[in-house]
Amino acid sequence: MSDPVLELSDITKTYNKGAPNAVDVLLGITLDVAPGEVVALVAPSGAGKSTLLHIAGLLDTPDTGTVALSGQNLTGQSDRRRTLARRADVGFIYQFHHLLPEFSALENIVLPQLSAGVSKAEAETRATALLDKVGVAHRAHHRPAELSGGEQQRVAFCRALANGPKLLLADEPTGNLDPTTSDQVFGALMTLVRDTGLSALIATHNLELAGRMDRIVRLDAGRLSAGST
Repeated sequence: MSDPVLELSDITKTYNKGAPNAVDVLLGITLDVAPGEVVALVAPSGAGKSTLLHIAGLLDTPDTGTVALSGQNLTGQSDRRRTLARRADVGFIYQFHHLLPEFSALENIVLPQLSAGVSKAEAETRATALLDKVGVAHRAHHRPAELSGGEQQRVAFCRALANGPKLLLADEPTGNLDPTTSDQVFGALMTLVRDTGLSALIATHNLELAGRMDRIVRLDAGRLSAGST
């Protein structure tokens, strides 16, 4: 049986630890995400979902507990080791697209591949294929300011998948979009995820979107529980 792509074991995180105003954000979080599984993370505002995603993606460290990617425990590893693992195995999507404004849609997807040592020709071929999957290949040479909000976010999805990660972490990826565009863009994201066999942990307030994923977990008062729509 394959190892989970993501394993979080007994994760705790407290801000202002030891101070009178200490805030316990995560209280013993344990979560596995299997290969190819898409998990919805539903939480009220301020519950710590962004903190959890940052820990899962090796951008932050827990106070206690372990984080493993593809069976490798990365807790306590050097910053360089964690950076290399994050670069190779994790893709991030945020509520805002964060595209580089001076580059075209295609170039925004090519650049991370060039940083990983991929040739320009190969990077452009992959970028074009990804844009085609989400229906915006015809906008490849437009800069972000020339794209709609939904188009910008689709490009951001492609950029997150440019280097072939094993795990996608998304924090309210359609939160800035109107309901109709949100539904369309989420459908494009799920097509990308399913076609590439990715595992994903996607935070959302939208219960209808959460119900289209394989499993729902809820984060509240620092603890995780199984959920349903």
